[in-house]
Amino acid sequence: MKNNWLWMGLFLVAMLVFVACSNETGGDEEVEGSESPENSEESTGEEPITLTFFNADGEEKVFDDRVAEKITEATGVVLEMDYPVGGNDEAIPLMIASGEYPDLIFAKGDIGKLIEAGGVIALDDYIEEKGDNLKTMYGEQLDRLRNSLSDPSIYTVGTYGVENAFWETSGTFQIQLDVLREQGYPEIKTLDDFEAALTDYYEKNPEINGQPTIPISLLGSDWRWLITVGNPAGFAAGIPDDGQWYVNPDTGETTYKFLEPEFREYFKWLNGLNAKGLLDPESFTQTYDTYIAKLSSGRVLSVADQNWNIGDADQALVASGLEERTYAPLPVTLGEEYKSQGLKDYGFAGGWGIAISSTSEHQEKAFEFLNWMASEEAQILLNWGIEGENYEIVDGERVMFDDDRQRMNSDSNYSKETGVGYYVYPFPQWGNGSLDSNGQSITPHSEEDIIENFNSVEKEVLAEYGMDNWIDWFPATEELGRSEHGTVANFTIPPGGDIQIIQQRADDITEQRITQAILADPSEFDNLWDSMLDELESARIDTANEAMTQMTKDILELWGTN
Repeated sequence: MKNNWLWMGLFLVAMLVFVACSNETGGDEEVEGSESPENSEESTGEEPITLTFFNADGEEKVFDDRVAEKITEATGVVLEMDYPVGGNDEAIPLMIASGEYPDLIFAKGDIGKLIEAGGVIALDDYIEEKGDNLKTMYGEQLDRLRNSLSDPSIYTVGTYGVENAFWETSGTFQIQLDVLREQGYPEIKTLDDFEAALTDYYEKNPEINGQPTIPISLLGSDWRWLITVGNPAGFAAGIPDDGQWYVNPDTGETTYKFLEPEFREYFKWLNGLNAKGLLDPESFTQTYDTYIAKLSSGRVLSVADQNWNIGDADQALVASGLEERTYAPLPVTLGEEYKSQGLKDYGFAGGWGIAISSTSEHQEKAFEFLNWMASEEAQILLNWGIEGENYEIVDGERVMFDDDRQRMNSDSNYSKETGVGYYVYPFPQWGNGSLDSNGQSITPHSEEDIIENFNSVEKEVLAEYGMDNWIDWFPATEELGRSEHGTVANFTIPPGGDIQIIQQRADDITEQRITQAILADPSEFDNLWDSMLDELESARIDTANEAMTQMTKDILELWGTN
């Protein structure tokens, strides 16, 4: 036994000498198949970090497309994306109640709740110390990211472009190209012009493709009431889009928009359309799928909707060879004394954006990721995709491959499948009016591209009007001026305060009562409208008006635009 211990001791001494000599003579050489800690993926940061990301406007998607792979290569970040299933608007309150937050959060209008609960961090120090890309991107509009006068911290970045060009419009009335063609290309500037064109065409074409013609259809059965019923009233009144509010551009006085007399006039007109049988009787009961199916059939002559909401129908019409049944946007107002605000520049809206949670274990990495997304390298990748796969360089400029260009304009799954354009919103973005360091558009969407991608009937109709683009018959952006307060729709409303509580009650009242007024006998309209105004008064709408006016003035002071 004693001899065994002796031999073991001698063996250990020999091994120690061998190791020491190896370190002196060959310490830089690794034994094949081994891995030194300092050269492992984990120690060099090569192993990607997973950041959880809640996107209030998201959908089911895995971060595994080719653009996502390139993002990970550049940042060392993989996104694990989550979204509110079934449009659940309780996702943020549930986070706050549990105290468990993802690393990155795009909460839209609920950001104020997260700030109040301490669920997100202020980004000011990060921006100052390591936010060069973000500072360059936002420039003089950086103050528009600030939360409020009482708490001027920056909690979010992203969502909307900083420098935008306006080559197309959305949300106004739109009419089928065939209506314009058969009517001899009339000028349609007012609601009366619009109604006359619809009436004449409808009388001559009671059926389209064997189905009853529908002069106009709305979607007022869900949250889209706001964009197909409420918002078009403001557009017709020549009022910029400030959500549910109207801001006097001279004084900053802010009022609940349905109190404005022009809204009464607009809905009285819509009530008349219904009485004449021109309004789809299912406008306030149909589902989104039913609505899109009607539009896709080609029998709906006009809509008042956002392009992104009817995009699937537009693509279906083109795919079916029904290009004449696609839509042209109209600068329609109550009368020629009003100016359509379809091309209004709201500047960088601020307010909403992506925040970093207070519980994240990777706050610094999360900020570095957001800052990289604001870089020129990132913006080109996010908007154009990958050189050699989605575009090539021709004479020093990026040119999208024909297949990608075609799919981008016709395939609703293109962005989701390839990642091209998918990660622009709601992350920091330069905007479609920005140019890279070589003077080329940062996005593949230029006005020339838009014009080139018009379908054949669009080009035919535009030529008859002597125009290149639909925006040519809208008041120009320069004529309308830039909003000094952004848009009220993006204000961070204090949770649980007068504005939030009263507006929610007011929205419930207006959606219900205006729907009833539209569908009522015309003789009952004025009484129903007056009753709605009485209900709004009882709901203390004046208190909300005062509070919102002060908030607008505070924003003007915070941004230095007053």
